[in-house]
Amino acid sequence: MTVEYLETTVDKFIFKVKQGCWYSQAGMWVQLEDGLARAGVTDFAQQTSGDVAFVALPRPGSTIRQGASLGEIETVKVTFDVTSPVSGGVREVNPALEDSPELVNQDPYGAGWLVLVELSDWETDRANLLTAEQYLDVMRAQAEEEAKNR
Repeated sequence: MTVEYLETTVDKFIFKVKQGCWYSQAGMWVQLEDGLARAGVTDFAQQTSGDVAFVALPRPGSTIRQGASLGEIETVKVTFDVTSPVSGGVREVNPALEDSPELVNQDPYGAGWLVLVELSDWETDRANLLTAEQYLDVMRAQAEEEAKNR
């Protein structure tokens, strides 16, 4: 199965958006898997934040709300709050990130995922999320704005 990506180039940077996922304005992605949602940071968010040095995530069993803090990512440039793209119970956190936080940079839509969530209200959450095509437009505008301010 080949994964399809939408791409845009801004300045000298290429940003990818994985098709089949839903996106938050804050740069998080969600992929549905058998009634669960796997979530992570978008390619754009990880590229603009720098090399990931540490990831702090909630414990399995924690309840999270869409738009609320999901944890923190510390990079060589900044520490930033990660907001949850969905509401529900944290089923699993990515154990590989404890020893290899750089996976967020190397494979943001794959091995660098953050949490697996048991959804509590997907219909409501989905209304606040963007398709890959919609997120590509939002991301391109953010990237162009950032390039102008460099």
